Amino acid sequence: MQPLTARLPKPLLPAGGAPFLEHQLRALVEVGVKHVVVLVGYCMREVHEALGDGERFGLELEYLVQEEQLGTGHAVAQAAGKLNDMFFCLNGDTLVTTETLRVLATATGEHVLAVTQIANCSSYGLIKTHKGKLVSIVEKGGEGPGSINAGVYRFAPSIFKALKAIERSPRGEYELTSALEAVAQGVTVVEVEGDWLDLGRPWDLLTANTLLLSRMKPAIEGSVEEGAVLKGAVHVAAGAIVKAGSRIEGPVWIGPDAIVGPNACIRGATMLGAGAKVGAASEVKNSILMEHSKAPHHNYVGDSILGRNCNLGSGTKIANLRHDGASIYAIIKGERVDSGLRKLGVILGDNVKTGINASLNVGTILGEGTVVGPGRVVSGSWAAGSRIL
Repeated sequence: MQPLTARLPKPLLPAGGAPFLEHQLRALVEVGVKHVVVLVGYCMREVHEALGDGERFGLELEYLVQEEQLGTGHAVAQAAGKLNDMFFCLNGDTLVTTETLRVLATATGEHVLAVTQIANCSSYGLIKTHKGKLVSIVEKGGEGPGSINAGVYRFAPSIFKALKAIERSPRGEYELTSALEAVAQGVTVVEVEGDWLDLGRPWDLLTANTLLLSRMKPAIEGSVEEGAVLKGAVHVAAGAIVKAGSRIEGPVWIGPDAIVGPNACIRGATMLGAGAKVGAASEVKNSILMEHSKAPHHNYVGDSILGRNCNLGSGTKIANLRHDGASIYAIIKGERVDSGLRKLGVILGDNVKTGINASLNVGTILGEGTVVGPGRVVSGSWAAGSRIL
């Protein structure tokens, strides 16, 4: 998920008007959960600042620190002694619905594992079952369709005994899957209900944003000037301003103190974070602009994610479609990765700045603090602090 996670843990990346993890907490509240243990191993201060004590969600939040990251089994084992009844266990980067949680809650069996069907399970644990019970979990289970581990569970406290008994895997970690296989006959397997998504690549955040905004309740709490046009589901948060001549076609979420216009256009599933700006003669489509990021003058931003405090110089344009219509590739850790998307713009880390009339090509990734000079045409992946002048 770099460069978006250079300063934020993945579960705090914004989508649908809130940090990703907040949507999980609200789903848990809807099914009656009152107490949540949040395990953190990276950016604990940021997590605590974002979630607080849980009072605003109607929850009691307790924080645990995983000093060493020794695998998923080691992570869950940190909660031993904290959870003494049936409990949900969620990966913090997984989109989960209340419908799935209800299925887990009502399923029979000591432990319950949710699975989902995908077209290519090569990057996931392939689930083998017999008569609704777990048989095995095959890591990187081969190409082609299949049932994969959805990262959503309901456990009895006895899972901690199973976790205590496992040994390190060949990669040196204590795997939750090893404990599940050890108690397989007591593990019921159920299908995910509704939307499911695992945040694995930066552009997955755009998919999550689309899914979450489809559930959004529109509201106008800020200021909409006469002459602005709002169509569909639009949320304008308190302190936000939509100036005259602007057109917004939802679903669109405009955060606190954000500014739109004058004469700007926003369409598709778009989220503007707190203090963000889409200014005069700028158009933003199907994108996320995080806190205080700006497309202020004559900009086009399509199918893109701008990290915090980015600024596009006047006339900066972002390409989001290849001329041949083929899917777009991006460079991730030096590897050319197929996004599977026909439309994908750019991924910008925090504090990226572009000069006037710069052009950013499809699939471009710029690390935090990158500066692009006036009139430059940029492609590929660039490390944090790059100077493209």
